Amino acid sequence: MLKVLLEFLLSGIATAGFGIIINIPHRALFTAGCIGGVSWTIYWGMLQAHLGLALSSLTATTVIGVLSLVAARKKKMPMIIFNIPGIVPLVPGGQAYQMVRNLALGHNDAAIRFMMQVGEIAGSIAIGFLVAELIDRLWFKMKTSSFTIS
Repeated sequence: MLKVLLEFLLSGIATAGFGIIINIPHRALFTAGCIGGVSWTIYWGMLQAHLGLALSSLTATTVIGVLSLVAARKKKMPMIIFNIPGIVPLVPGGQAYQMVRNLALGHNDAAIRFMMQVGEIAGSIAIGFLVAELIDRLWFKMKTSSFTIS
């Protein structure tokens, strides 16, 4: 339990720190940090359960998208203010570095393996944001629609 809390806190601090670097409004920093912390904790927990990079990234990014939509409406701010810092913990920078490193050293098999991981994570991130948008549109449609199920 302490490990989960530590993962949440450190990723939240990293997210808020990136928010400071890209100059998001100060009133959005705490919320963005919480979104980043929650999403990283979900991602990390799913990886610990051996559910794979793609599903973990997809789920965590969908959570970022949905929480960013909610935060944007509550705080009356653009959604991107919460999306961009929130995604920072999930960006596959380590894998991209290892890919280039192994390519430079001539270890082509390892470089291709890391390249596949980068593609898998990046694709999952993109699809996760699309799924979050779909969830939002379905929710809005259900909320504004006056149809009944019989």
